[in-house]
Amino acid sequence: MQRRSSGSSEDSVDVPVKTSRPHGQTRLNDANSSIRNSHDVRQSDRPQNTGTRSTSARSRRPSNNINWRPSHSRDGSTEKAHAASNSPLASATLSPDYPTVESERMARSRRRIRQPRSWSPWAISCLTFLTSAVGISLLLAVIYSSAILHCDPKGCRMSWMSPSYAKFKDFDTEHTRFATKYSLYLYREQGFDNGPKIKGIPVLFIPGNAGSYKQVRSIASESARYFHDILQHDAAAMNGGARSLDFFTVDFNEDFTAFHGQTMLDQAEYINEAIRYILSLYLDPKISERDPSLPDPSSVIILGHSMGGIVARTMFIMPNYQADSVNTIITMSTPHARPPVTFDPQIVSIYNDINNYWRHAYSKKSSAENALGQVTLVSIAGGGLDTVVPSDYAGLESIVPETHGFTAFTSTIPHVWTSMDHQAITWCDQFRKVIVRALYDVVDNRGRSQTKSRVDRMKAFKKRFLTGLESFIEKTLPDTAPSTLLTLEDRSTTILAANERLVLRSLGSQRKPKAYLLPLPSGEFAERKRFTLLSDSKFDRPGEDGKLEVLFCNVFPPQAGQANLPFSINIDLSDESVESTKLACKNPSSDVVSLPASSRFTKDPFFKEGEWQIPPFSYLEYDFEDISGYEFVAVIDKTAAPTPGWLTAEFSDKTDGHLIRHISLRRLLSFGLTLHLPADRPMVTEVKLPSVQSSLLAYNLKIEGRTCNQREQLFTPLVRQYISEPYESKFFVNAQEVEISLHGVSPYVPPPLKPKQFDDGLSLQFWTDPTCDSGISIHITVDSLGSLGKLYMRYRTVFASFPLLVVALVLRKQFQVYDNTGVFIPFSESLDSCLRRSLPMLLLSMTLLSLSTGQSSSTGSRSLWFWQNNTAAIDFAQNDLLVGTSDPFFWFLIPMIGIICVGVCMGLHYVAQFLTWLLSTIYSWISTRPVIQLHEKKRALSPAFTPSSPRRRLITAVVLLFLVSTFIPYQFAYVVACLVQLSTAVRAHRSARETPSLASTNFNNYVHSIFLLMLWILPINLPTLVVWVRNLAVHWFTAFSSHHNVMSILPFIILVETLTTGKMVPPLTSRLRHLTNIIFFGIAIYAAIYGVSHAYMLHYLVNLVAAWLVAIHSTSDSWTLAGISSMFEGEPAEDHKQGKNP
Repeated sequence: MQRRSSGSSEDSVDVPVKTSRPHGQTRLNDANSSIRNSHDVRQSDRPQNTGTRSTSARSRRPSNNINWRPSHSRDGSTEKAHAASNSPLASATLSPDYPTVESERMARSRRRIRQPRSWSPWAISCLTFLTSAVGISLLLAVIYSSAILHCDPKGCRMSWMSPSYAKFKDFDTEHTRFATKYSLYLYREQGFDNGPKIKGIPVLFIPGNAGSYKQVRSIASESARYFHDILQHDAAAMNGGARSLDFFTVDFNEDFTAFHGQTMLDQAEYINEAIRYILSLYLDPKISERDPSLPDPSSVIILGHSMGGIVARTMFIMPNYQADSVNTIITMSTPHARPPVTFDPQIVSIYNDINNYWRHAYSKKSSAENALGQVTLVSIAGGGLDTVVPSDYAGLESIVPETHGFTAFTSTIPHVWTSMDHQAITWCDQFRKVIVRALYDVVDNRGRSQTKSRVDRMKAFKKRFLTGLESFIEKTLPDTAPSTLLTLEDRSTTILAANERLVLRSLGSQRKPKAYLLPLPSGEFAERKRFTLLSDSKFDRPGEDGKLEVLFCNVFPPQAGQANLPFSINIDLSDESVESTKLACKNPSSDVVSLPASSRFTKDPFFKEGEWQIPPFSYLEYDFEDISGYEFVAVIDKTAAPTPGWLTAEFSDKTDGHLIRHISLRRLLSFGLTLHLPADRPMVTEVKLPSVQSSLLAYNLKIEGRTCNQREQLFTPLVRQYISEPYESKFFVNAQEVEISLHGVSPYVPPPLKPKQFDDGLSLQFWTDPTCDSGISIHITVDSLGSLGKLYMRYRTVFASFPLLVVALVLRKQFQVYDNTGVFIPFSESLDSCLRRSLPMLLLSMTLLSLSTGQSSSTGSRSLWFWQNNTAAIDFAQNDLLVGTSDPFFWFLIPMIGIICVGVCMGLHYVAQFLTWLLSTIYSWISTRPVIQLHEKKRALSPAFTPSSPRRRLITAVVLLFLVSTFIPYQFAYVVACLVQLSTAVRAHRSARETPSLASTNFNNYVHSIFLLMLWILPINLPTLVVWVRNLAVHWFTAFSSHHNVMSILPFIILVETLTTGKMVPPLTSRLRHLTNIIFFGIAIYAAIYGVSHAYMLHYLVNLVAAWLVAIHSTSDSWTLAGISSMFEGEPAEDHKQGKNP
């Protein structure tokens, strides 16, 4: 290995002295560089009493470090000749073993010698400044857009409860090894639940990351009050197996589950033991008050929030899982698809294990082979207001088939219709009501599982959590029997003509009940018809006596022999007339869909606390095949006095109300889309845009048209945007200008089990008043600024990887210049050089790679995958690379993120530079301030950079490594190393400022760049450290088995301790210098391709850099027995060389 060598001062040779240039810059164009000459100034001024130590074994071996520290005697004072300081510039030294004239000529021939120019670490080129300014401006635009633009309105109402908790102290270490860390509680609502006795159906709440067991109180309180006030008085529900719910909750001491895989496994193991214990409680007559005739529970319903949902799914792969102990799981804001952060390798491994297990289980054809055959999983996402976990990650489409689970957004759920943040989803009043009613819909205490069958549970969940407008929703009308006998006569009945629209602007105008009959279409085009009905009034259920009732009827009796069919309800509007007509009818109330009210007075689809509640609209929609067996649709106005209310119903052609526009995203971005709906349009019109699927874009929608007369207008335009998978719907009332954003195809999310159809995409449904008799225009445009905000949630973790790409390239360039010229250029100068070539070329290469992977995945042959087939047919990791999307439309993401990261790196560079300047200024002021008058001169002459003794450094390193191997995680040692490196950077900055020279400037730039590199790895290590500190706070001292690898921190400790001595890394002139180039370039490539999905690997890669730098540093040290033994003596080896002053 050939390298530039500075050697020790004892081994220098005499060469002519040449004056150094200002600010420590030197000319390196000839062999008589000032680096070499200035060394001889120190040699000539050196005292002559160094003794025979200068001829030791160490002096006979080449010494290759540029040691820019002023040499000092044992008492710490500088040597007299050097203290005189004839030149204000301290200089580096060269060894007498520096290569001969011939070898030096060969070395110079391999170097590209250039004239170095003066470049301050604070300086910045125009190119770097402009790039950084653009990057920071883009970052601020992203933050501004995310915080201000396209934000969903907040509509959650506060909930109230009277909580109390009963702790199970008997659930101790005999049941679980985590009894001293975690606890199990039973929730009791004061005034409704009587004591700690259990008599219902068990439900277990699992809190999420840093969550509290008390978060169960809102839902558990609503459950107790709903059963006490309503359900227990419903005989049909009680006979159907409904009973009260016993809510258990787990206290995880607010563990940080999202950051640490072992913590997740511990919690899953504890939950399995808790379920076993909970089920045993129902066998204990001292605690249980259940009816002895009922079967004992064998399963528990799981309600998980955030990472608690992942813990619930992890239970199934744990060794202590009890088969069939869980068959129903509801999760809220849970990131199922991928981990929210990838800083811990075990988290990534656990996600892969549980997702593969669930996919493999559901892929089995036989239910006997499917361990999850009876398990249903419903994921509820909060939507755009959840800024903790991206709601895209809550999707189950890549894990669970439609027969066993689905994903719904809170904005989709009827009577909720609002997004909610990560914590509000546990207490939102309107949402907790839906959750509780859904739970009571699926329980049945008549079976051991305490729940209904899987099919019935799925129907109940879809009924509660979906809008009812989905295409797969089965209508119940065809399966019901006629229950109402309707008797009419001519004066109380109005029969409309075929295809005539029914419009009622007020109810009770006839001051008596009246029926309106709409005959069903007939003829060859009847199958293309669709029936729609909309009203602002609630429709009566069978037996109710309200304002309106809708019936689907046939003439009765249809044939002889059926005149005596029993009817539970008889509606007679004939006034005992002889000429009456009887109709056998069905009530479609179970198919009624609730829509948010849209009028001139409404602003949001929900009402807030203290606002006037407007009842929702009632909507019915049937395709002709669903109602083809009927002759009439009967609308009965039951009011006997004029009452506010309206209704409109019609038969329309489905093709007139269904439009598909195939428009590319590029054209939509450039020109937008304009649609014109004619005056004779149907009441409901649907527009489908198959190309609009990405969650990275935001859109603006504008509705224009002649305004209706306010007195004659029934309702204002109502808009619903929706996508099919996941089931996300948003409603916009009184719509004129609408902001559209969706959670469709998202970065880094695995592909779905079921391939998307060609026409899947954004759909827009418009309910417009058909009585306005005016056309409307719809304009849809891409909101570029609003789309920037969508990058925030999807690419937050990119700042853990992409900036490392920039720093790695900068260090690569710094070492290239240093190995060729001996000058370690500043960070900003190196970045300027990278911006001119290497960084643009790398970003261009990554962009082309992204485009090529997108084309290969779209054209590659891949068999269709249904849930019964083998999961190997789909590459679920295909979106893990680069920026997580292979859509060619988003080719600009890699360059844009690269530019943003350049700005962020420069920002951190100047922050670190300012911090070191500030601390060095304080350090200089403190170190030079005289405390005692006698020591004032000695302090003034003390060296600016005083390294600690080798023995102290060795002891510190050994103690730290011992603690890492036994008690503390290596992440703690890494934080300590960062602090030590900061201290070194401060002292190096002070020395470069007070004794400027090329060597001190080189070392300052080198230490600063290494400090920046370590800072970008710090966020990857901090989460595990937080978990460890949290465990200490709860007195849990069990060591992390996965975080005590000494080799993960040893190179960092050795490198940092080496730099505290002030030793500059020697430049490499042999071919080994290319290895440095390859290592940094490889890190840059990995950070770009895999950094986001496997961020934990970045620590190990930078650890490799530290090990390589330690190896280079070691080549400049002379390892002798005397030098090693001196570490354990009371004075450094240098002091033995220099001897003692008399």
